[in-house]
Amino acid sequence: MTYHPVVGKIRELLDGAGVAYKTFEHAPVRTSEEAAALRPEYDLHQGAKALIVRAKLAEGNPSNILGTGKKFVMLIVPGDKKFNESKVKQALGAKEVRFATEQEVGEITDGVQVGGVPPFGNLFGLAVYADKGVFGNDEVIFNAGDRAFSIAMQSADWRKVVNPIEVDIV
Repeated sequence: MTYHPVVGKIRELLDGAGVAYKTFEHAPVRTSEEAAALRPEYDLHQGAKALIVRAKLAEGNPSNILGTGKKFVMLIVPGDKKFNESKVKQALGAKEVRFATEQEVGEITDGVQVGGVPPFGNLFGLAVYADKGVFGNDEVIFNAGDRAFSIAMQSADWRKVVNPIEVDIV
C-alpha cells in the first residue's frame, strides 16, 4: 500500500534516532475512537492525539515564546481527552484559539488528512505542546501521517525525538 510521504519521514527520523517502534496497517480512521477500536492491544488513553490550532497571541506578553500575531501550533493530548481552551490560552499566551481548518491542515502538513496528522509538529515547523498526561503511559500510539498507518513507541522516546513543551491543557 502507498502511504503519505510523511510516514517515511517519521520512520527515517525514528530510525536515525535509534528508537524502537512498532507499525500497524489498518483500515483508514479519522478519530481516536475509531483507531482504538482497530488496535485492541492499546487503550484509547494511550493514543497521542495531534491537533493543529491557530492561536491569536496576546500583545506585550514577554513570557510568550511564540511572539505575537496569529500562529499555528500543535497540541498533543491523550486520545480519550479534549483540551481545555482556557488552559491552552494560558499556556500559549493567547487571546483566541481555534482549530485549523481542513484546508489549513493540508497546507501546513503538505497534504496529510485530518485524522492522520502525526504528533511530530517538528516535521512541519510547528511548536509542539504536549499535555503532561501523554507521559502517564509507557507507550503511545498514533496515526503516523496517514489514516491507515499507525506507530506505537515508548513515550519517553517520543519525548526525546519531538522535544515538546510539556503543559497542563486538559
